[in-house]
Amino acid sequence: METRVDHDRLRGCTLPDHTELQERMLKTEQDIIVGEKCRIDYGLSGKDVVVCEFSRINGSIVAAGDARIDNWCEVNGDVIVDEDAYLGEGVKILGKLVVRGDLDIGDNVQIERGFEAKGWISIRNPMPVIIYIVMYLVAILGIEREDELGSVLEKIFGDDDDETPAATPLMIPGGSVLDMQTFSVPERMVIGSGCRLHGNIRAGSIVVREDTTIFGSVSLREDGNIARGSVIHGDLQSDGDLTIEEGAHILGNVSCRRLTLHEDARIDGVIRAPGGLKIERGPA
Repeated sequence: METRVDHDRLRGCTLPDHTELQERMLKTEQDIIVGEKCRIDYGLSGKDVVVCEFSRINGSIVAAGDARIDNWCEVNGDVIVDEDAYLGEGVKILGKLVVRGDLDIGDNVQIERGFEAKGWISIRNPMPVIIYIVMYLVAILGIEREDELGSVLEKIFGDDDDETPAATPLMIPGGSVLDMQTFSVPERMVIGSGCRLHGNIRAGSIVVREDTTIFGSVSLREDGNIARGSVIHGDLQSDGDLTIEEGAHILGNVSCRRLTLHEDARIDGVIRAPGGLKIERGPA
C-alpha cells in the first residue's frame, strides 16, 4: 500500500466527543493529528500529539503521551510532553521544550528558551510523521492487515453518518486554517457530541453530533446534518441540503438548497430553501 494513498484519505476533519476550543487551547482527551501545511493560531492539548511537516502552531503543545513534530514545523509557544518527543529536521520552537521521557531530535532544530529531557537524547532524523501515522492508525483501529487501512479510513472520513469509533483521534487535515475567528477545513468535518467550539466554521460538508455548541456561523459547500440538542450561535448556510434534528437550535438564519426540519427544532432567523422544506414529526 502506498503512503500517498493514505495521505490523501486523511482529508476529513474529525473532532472527538467533548472537544473544547478554550480561550487559547484546542483541548481533547484523545490523540491529535495535524496535517501538513496547517496554520493553527492557538495551542493543542491531548494524549499523543502529531504535527505534519510545514505546519505552524501559534500556541503551546501539551501532550499527555508522546509528541511528534515533523520537518520544518514552527511552534510559537512551549512544548510540554509527558512521555517521548520526536522533532524532525528544521523544527523551530519559540518557547521551552520539556520532555519527561526520551528525546529524538533531527538536524537544525532551534529551541529558543532551552529544553529539559529526563530520558535519553538521540540526535538523528526520526521516522517521517506520515509513515508513523499509517502505523499508528493500523494499531489504534485494531487492523490486522495494513491493506485494510484504506477501507477503515473510508468509513471514518467518507459519507457514512454512522457513529465513528470512540478511539478516533482529533484529526485536522492538511491545508487547514484555524484562528480565533474561523475554523476552515478543505473537506468534510465531523464534530462529536458534547463539544464546545468558538469561531466560524467553513467546510465542504458537516455532521454535528448531539449536544454540541458552536459559537459562530457555519458555511458549507455541500450537505450538513445538525443532531438533536446542538446549538449554533450564528447563521447556517449550505449550497447543498441540510437536516436539522429534534431539539436543535439555530440562533441565526438558515439557507440551503433543501431543508429537512424536525418540528421540535428551533430556528430564530429566516429560512431560505428554494428546493423545498420538509417537516418531520415524532422521534428523529
